[in-house]
Amino acid sequence: MNNAIQGKYRPYPQIDLPNRVWPTKTITTAPAWCSVDLRDGNQALINPMSMEKKLELFALLLKLGFKEIEVGFPSASKVEFDFLRRLVDDNLIPDDVTVQVLVQAREHLIAKSFEALKGVKKATVHLYNSTSVAQRKIVFGKTKQEIIALALEGVDIIKKYEKNHDGQIFLEYSPESFTGTELEFAAEISNAVTARWGISENRKVIINLPATVEMATPNIYADQIEWMSRNLEDRENVIISTHTHNDRGTSIAATELALLAGADRVEGTLLSNGERTGNVDIITLALNLTTQGIDSKLDFTNVNEVIEIVEKCTEIQTHVRHPYVGELVYTAFSGSHQDAINKGMAHQKAKEDELWEVPYLPIDPCDVGRTYEDIIRINSQSGKGGVAFILEKNYGYILPKAMHPEIGKIVQAITDAKGKILESSEILDTFEETYFKVKEHISLVDFTVSSVKGVSKCTLTYKHDAKTIVAEGEGNGPVDACRKALLKEYKNEFFIKSYSEHSWGEKSTAKAIAYIEIQNATTLSCFGVGSDNDIAIASVKALFCAINRAFN
Repeated sequence: MNNAIQGKYRPYPQIDLPNRVWPTKTITTAPAWCSVDLRDGNQALINPMSMEKKLELFALLLKLGFKEIEVGFPSASKVEFDFLRRLVDDNLIPDDVTVQVLVQAREHLIAKSFEALKGVKKATVHLYNSTSVAQRKIVFGKTKQEIIALALEGVDIIKKYEKNHDGQIFLEYSPESFTGTELEFAAEISNAVTARWGISENRKVIINLPATVEMATPNIYADQIEWMSRNLEDRENVIISTHTHNDRGTSIAATELALLAGADRVEGTLLSNGERTGNVDIITLALNLTTQGIDSKLDFTNVNEVIEIVEKCTEIQTHVRHPYVGELVYTAFSGSHQDAINKGMAHQKAKEDELWEVPYLPIDPCDVGRTYEDIIRINSQSGKGGVAFILEKNYGYILPKAMHPEIGKIVQAITDAKGKILESSEILDTFEETYFKVKEHISLVDFTVSSVKGVSKCTLTYKHDAKTIVAEGEGNGPVDACRKALLKEYKNEFFIKSYSEHSWGEKSTAKAIAYIEIQNATTLSCFGVGSDNDIAIASVKALFCAINRAFN
């Protein structure tokens, strides 16, 4: 260890929980979700949200399906107070939604909170005070009993104002900095709070156990949650809530393990906005459930709308690699990834069941409102399959597999030269320039063919070396007949190595697309592409394309 920091840090202590059961559990249902975007998220912004932005974000949260929303700290500022009053006065809170307000254990703050809540049918009053060793020692200079007394005083004041509130009041208590608090003390103060409130089946209490600062590995947090679940009195009437921050970059894992350990509820934000490294991202958590076949109870079928509104309200750009919603998370540049995705998409389309089985894509982009157009993008690291995927999915050209390396090399040479990705339109331009705008040393003028008893007879007219040549040939098909007619005077020997075709475009105006691979007696191999309303003409055009590309 660097001598400068030796002795400065120490490992987080293990939890004495020898019979832990959370590692054997599986998440089978979604937790209760509570968005804290309008409070925890807002207080962490360089420019806190205006009234208009708060209203827009609140409307989005309702649309997504949140039934619990922490709307702010109305006793802390006029802006927070006015926002809650606007929600009430304009009747913007649905009957099935519970709004939540944060407050400290001080009577004037609690009184102000209830003033802001006047007219709210269902509200959670979120009481908190710091309980950690460091906070008690450094910030407040208070004993454990003094900290408990402060929490109980807050409960008593809330109960006093609850009596005069025309609506239902729920209590949430957070031993703030829970992860820095001795578990025995966290349980003691939480049990004191629920007892003072009068917990019962009809008067449940939310005990929120926040990783206000993420201080240890996710398994430690899970141990803490399971330990608390075992040691909270009237556990059946306690709703254990998590509120994780991302200081160690593992808030998602910590929350998921906490759910295994018995947590019932999750507080978080959209796209991780929050103090320091942010709160846990509810979008990621919810879509993680989706990929396991669990209904998250939240609607993220249009993540582009979510990103647009959240970025507008927070003035924070979403990272391009953010799970599920980043601009590039459904994009593959690697050649091997592109090939696997291409095959996976074809497999998905062909099979009868709906089970999602596409390599490298844990979720169907369509399920979050994304399209397939940007799954594969082409740069210098891309492979042959990626180009073929784009040409097929975006433009309808179904290239034979043997052709993939050829077009892949052509496109890769361009990306190497430009040093950047190619847009889909640029790939199409390259394809058309390569195969439909070939520099000709031999050109097709006319071609007619007839077939009798499986033998095709053709008359071919073409130009070569400034001469117009007419030749006839017979073969086992139009292309073979054309090749034999051509080789009566054309000196470059070749044979047809492969041939494929498909229709292209709308049925009423569909054209035929033909692909022909020619090879000479040595190692030369080259593809040509032809398009025409007549499949025989399209095939001959493909043959001339290949010849011009091979022998120019």
